Amino acid sequence: MTTNQLITQIHKKKSFLCIGLDVDLNKVPKHLLKEEDPIFAFNKAIIDETHQLCVAYKPNIAFYEAYGIKGWEALKKTIDYLNDNYPEIFTIADAKRGDIGNTSTMYAKAFFEDMNFDSVTIAPYMGKDSVEPFLAFENKHTILLALTSNQGAFDFQTKDVEGKELYKQVLEISKAYENSENLMYVVGATKAEYFKGIRKIVPNSFLLVPGVGAQGGNLQDVCKYGMTEDVGLLINSSRGIIYASNGADFAEAAAAKAKELREQMALELKRHSEE
Repeated sequence: MTTNQLITQIHKKKSFLCIGLDVDLNKVPKHLLKEEDPIFAFNKAIIDETHQLCVAYKPNIAFYEAYGIKGWEALKKTIDYLNDNYPEIFTIADAKRGDIGNTSTMYAKAFFEDMNFDSVTIAPYMGKDSVEPFLAFENKHTILLALTSNQGAFDFQTKDVEGKELYKQVLEISKAYENSENLMYVVGATKAEYFKGIRKIVPNSFLLVPGVGAQGGNLQDVCKYGMTEDVGLLINSSRGIIYASNGADFAEAAAAKAKELREQMALELKRHSEE
């Protein structure tokens, strides 16, 4: 998917919502455990009820790897279902990969060619040659971890290195990578006060923003400092949507939560267009 196609969907749906498909079988409704593939059954129901409210889905790969072969099969069925039935949806493999060049190439093939995801999250710690293999794929996007929403982010990401915070150096250095136009960045909503400075470095790049909802991030603050002329934001919510109910109405409850966020986003888009 091209960036322009993503932007078109955002304006069409008046939404920049990304829903995280982080399936924990200890949390899904008990009746689904009787299904042949409870992970896929859960995902399919959530997708069918929420696809008109969001522009992206983000399976966190760990939640599938934990179930071995069955988990990978459920992930493949999920991405195939999305691509076959809702091809306008932007898909993110939240895999946080990143390794030496030839290994990164294989990771990229796994997620971009075999799984056919539109994007994958990458840890930039090993530098240029661990990132560029992902950037080589046409109309695929590489989402670098820049400033994450977890408490441990302060261990390294905000440390001063030769007069500048490390996450700012990640942003600046990555702009020189080959095919850097295919880059997006992860910036946590719980770090909303940093968005203004981040936009000075990457004024037009899309930012994937976790942390709204269960982690306490504020949508209005993120939009105030992070929104661009082309919106430039994908706001992710996982637990707050998909586990809104553990009863038979779980998918409808998820849609209701997604609709609440979508309505807030529509207001932010309107406000931004009037400025």
